[in-house]
Formats: sequence, C-alpha cells, structure tokens
Amino acid sequence: MTFCYKKDKTKFDEFASFVEDHKNTPGAVMPVLQEAQRIFGYIPEEIVNYMALRLNKHSSEIYGVATFYSQFTFEPRGRHEICVCMGTACYVKGADKILDEFCKTLNIAPNSTTEDGEFTVVETRCVGECGDAPVVTVDGKNIPLVKPDMIETILFEAEGIKNE
Repeated sequence: MTFCYKKDKTKFDEFASFVEDHKNTPGAVMPVLQEAQRIFGYIPEEIVNYMALRLNKHSSEIYGVATFYSQFTFEPRGRHEICVCMGTACYVKGADKILDEFCKTLNIAPNSTTEDGEFTVVETRCVGECGDAPVVTVDGKNIPLVKPDMIETILFEAEGIKNE
C-alpha cells in the first residue's frame, strides 16, 4: 500500500521519520499523535491512516485515543488559538460574555476558525487559574481578569506577536 500526503511533503517527511523512530515503542500511539498535532496543527485523516499502517494498529484505536483527549483536533486551527476558560470560576465571572464577544468580533461561532485561517476560538474547561478568572489563553499564554472591552486589544496584540 502506498501513502502520499500531498499537502506538505516536508512536514510529512518529518512526521514519517518520527513514526519510524517510535513504531516499535510500546504505547507509541500517544506520542505519535502528539507529534502529528505539533507538526500539522491538527490530525488529518490521511495521517491517521498512515499511523495505523506504520504502527500496525487499527485506525479505530488511533481515533479512540485521539477523541478521548481534548488536546487533539481533526480540524485545522487558525494561526492564533484563543481558548476561553469556561470552568466554574471563569463562567461565574462572565466567561460566556467574553466568548460571545470574541465570536461577535471575529464573526464566527464558538469552536471554529475564521475564514482567513487567522483565529480559532474554542471553549475550554478549567485552566487552573481560578484566582485570575476569567482567563483567556492566547497562543498558549494565559491572560488573566479578561473583560469584554479587552477583546479587540487582545486580538490586535496576538496578530503583532505572530507577525514579528
């Protein structure tokens, strides 16, 4: 069986090398999924099929692991990922309004990506910063005590960070 990931050969070659280095390691599915997420930004269907072939697993086992953990996604994410904590402390302090404002400003629904691929807004569960609620995570960096009137500044600063 031949496999061809046409979207980005360099990324695929990097991933294939990682898989080859780990294919005989017990419990390889999790680290290989993590590497796929890191390299591609999500888990493409073609990559699940490749993993199944090279790790000698059923694709259903790989999907089972990937769907259990919220860190994995099967949809491409934007260049900037905005996570709005919806844990109890954040929710009580208005996280739902913050989520609504991000979505309204970007003209997208929760858990989706802008048409230009710049921003993904997702709801997350507790990020463990309850004393700073409500908390938003932008590209992995926590922003404490967020208020709806801060949304445009947060978006502007996120674009500046990645464009430097």
